[in-house]
Amino acid sequence: MLPSSQLKKIRKELEEHKNPLIFFHDDPDGVCSFLQFYRFVGDGKGIIIKSFPELGPDMLRKVDEYQPDIVFVLDKPTISQDFIDGIKSKVVIIDHHPPPKEPYRNCDYYNPRVQDPKDNSPVSSICYNVVKQDIWIAMTGTVGDWTLPDFLPEFQKAYPSLIPEKIKTPQDALFTTKLGTLVRIFSFILKGNSYEAMSCIKVITRIKHPDEILEQTSPQGKYIYKKYQKVNQQYQELLKIIKQASQKSKKLLSYIYSNRNSFTSDLSNELIYLFPDKVVLIGREKSGEVKCSLRSTKIILPPIVEELFKSVEGYGGGHEHACGICVKTKDFEKFIKLLKHFIPPV
Repeated sequence: MLPSSQLKKIRKELEEHKNPLIFFHDDPDGVCSFLQFYRFVGDGKGIIIKSFPELGPDMLRKVDEYQPDIVFVLDKPTISQDFIDGIKSKVVIIDHHPPPKEPYRNCDYYNPRVQDPKDNSPVSSICYNVVKQDIWIAMTGTVGDWTLPDFLPEFQKAYPSLIPEKIKTPQDALFTTKLGTLVRIFSFILKGNSYEAMSCIKVITRIKHPDEILEQTSPQGKYIYKKYQKVNQQYQELLKIIKQASQKSKKLLSYIYSNRNSFTSDLSNELIYLFPDKVVLIGREKSGEVKCSLRSTKIILPPIVEELFKSVEGYGGGHEHACGICVKTKDFEKFIKLLKHFIPPV
């Protein structure tokens, strides 16, 4: 977690600026980080970042359109220096991925890994320690990033039905509790184009209690749950196919699909929970590339990915046991063959 002095500085920025523009990553951690800051300020604009891997200068047009008094970038691991340099107002970056090799200039950069390389506290948990409100949103984003935060006891006291006290791991919280269902809902409403995703996020800004969604007790909650059900049907069909295919895999469970919503992160997370002794790679082929989510419970992945990209055309990276990567379709078979050499025998 960030030191209290840095948390206070971020809070001061939120209190002193009333027209923020907030860029955020398109996953539960990113959207929950945005929601906390937006609800705290009570104004501003959010822009979901679906570009991969870099937030680049093409997004400066959004800054010019909105004319914010401050720009936040939340949970985005790769940002172009040209993007930062093109912004006239103050830029604040909050992240928890490995810091860039060349430090960003002309911005305030907050990342717990700067002080402790092993501390990858999700951005949604950092945001909660800044604003100290909307704990159910903070918890959704944090568990969505496979972490149980320091405010877990506080959350369990406020919402005992969402995570029972017997839950001791983020994996069990994610796949066996009502909060885990909420995480999946937040993930699935981000599917589709950015306009549809932001429409759902705007609805959530007006929701006061998680039961509005989980129990459909309000029109806003019913709207969100209906979108989730539609996407979840596609997800469950695909998950069933991959689970059947997993019977043929040994040390690497690899599956590539196309022409559907992007479920690579969701599928890889659930499959590594179901098959913790395997390396899981789920990819989606589109426009001559295979965008993949790579998972392992035992192997440190980023150094392997970096080494593989010396031999194949692609890019990517991420956390120690979870990476997002993109490989050219023409090189994908070669990528898989090389990857297998780095996986210990079963």
